[in-house]
Amino acid sequence: MNDQNSVGASADTDLTPLAKELNVRLEAASPEILAMLSSMGRRLYFPKGILSQSAEAKQKATRFNATIGIATEGDGPMHLASATKHLVDIDPAEAFPYAPPAGQLALRERWRDKLLAENPSLRDKRISLPLVTSAITHGISLVGDLFVDPGDHILIPDKLWGNYRLTYEVQHGAKIATYPFFAEGGFNTEGFARALAENAEDRDKLIALLNFPNNPTGYMPTPAEGEALIAALVAQAEAGTRVVAVFDDAYFGLFYHLGAPSLTESLFAMAANQHPNLLAIKLDGATKELFVWGLRCGFITLGPGRAASADEVTDVLDAKLRGAIRGGISNVSQLSQSLVRRVLESPEVEAERAQKLETLRARAEKVYEVVNQPRFADSWDVYPFNSGYFMCVAVKGVEAEKVRLHLLDAYGIGVIATGPTDIRIAFSCLEVGEIAPLFEDLHKAIQDMR
Repeated sequence: MNDQNSVGASADTDLTPLAKELNVRLEAASPEILAMLSSMGRRLYFPKGILSQSAEAKQKATRFNATIGIATEGDGPMHLASATKHLVDIDPAEAFPYAPPAGQLALRERWRDKLLAENPSLRDKRISLPLVTSAITHGISLVGDLFVDPGDHILIPDKLWGNYRLTYEVQHGAKIATYPFFAEGGFNTEGFARALAENAEDRDKLIALLNFPNNPTGYMPTPAEGEALIAALVAQAEAGTRVVAVFDDAYFGLFYHLGAPSLTESLFAMAANQHPNLLAIKLDGATKELFVWGLRCGFITLGPGRAASADEVTDVLDAKLRGAIRGGISNVSQLSQSLVRRVLESPEVEAERAQKLETLRARAEKVYEVVNQPRFADSWDVYPFNSGYFMCVAVKGVEAEKVRLHLLDAYGIGVIATGPTDIRIAFSCLEVGEIAPLFEDLHKAIQDMR
């Protein structure tokens, strides 16, 4: 194996003292995770500059505080009435000042509480306090900053969200390696294990990304498949590969159990603290889970392999992530964070979420009923789906892109072509009564083209 990151912290001769200090601490707590860092990840640190001095002043400057880079009036931030008149029950101090780079502490704590409540396997695990990101796309990019070097392999199933390529291949110079998503009517667990071993050859580090419920297919693994996936990750770690396991849980909680029961907790909960060579990373957010897409509020949570040193490891990685956030976007919107925190603190939120879940479940069940009708078998094959926003069909006898264009031009219906044969339908934005007509016209469009 010839990974450039196999050297220890002592080789960091050209780094700033703060980055060196973090790397030394990480090497003592988990040399395996130090070796997972990209060259940028080794360089990252959180500066002891304006922000740290402002924090000290906030605690001790009892007379005058001339450190904060905002304008103030009285006891709060300076603001315009034309802006504040649109705030309902939100104090200007919760909207206009800068948020900390890691996010509001109260929001981070509330999200951790949510993770523990929804993922029973986490309750005895040592994980980080979630950091706030500008939605999951930002979290994906932060993973790249800390762990991805040019030439690294990112292992993702072939039914994938296209933005992964833009982030990891275009921006970070990595190579996305794929394997077939489905096998025998479910997730291809054997193919995943085989792809792990093949892509680990001649390299010390491998990044594996799993997105469940999946975009574009709407698939969530069964409990048995989940156990097989974790077993494969642990086996590869035991074989000596340092594995960064990234779990994109954007659609978490939207489980409908179509056909058979699916998992109802994140694979992150099952992977954390499993092996020193396995770092689990959870990316999730309020965007889909709380139906606040435009607020762009997400989270990144870390689950190191060693429980005993997890607190020290997450403290170091927290500092490096704060440095990456500070150097990239400075911080996530204060107003967005305040709104999400208030939603999480609302006594009505769970009942409201449950009602929306039932609305989406009714749509998913209707799609499942309609799309599997035998009379459509000549037009498409249905990929398994049971969760999330989407489902996919593989059209027969004609290219998916040609069907998409014909459906748009002749029928006024928009769908997404995700490959040569695959069409994705977002049932999340269809009323129940619109589902049967859509698939009827999709069938007609395919027959037209043939």
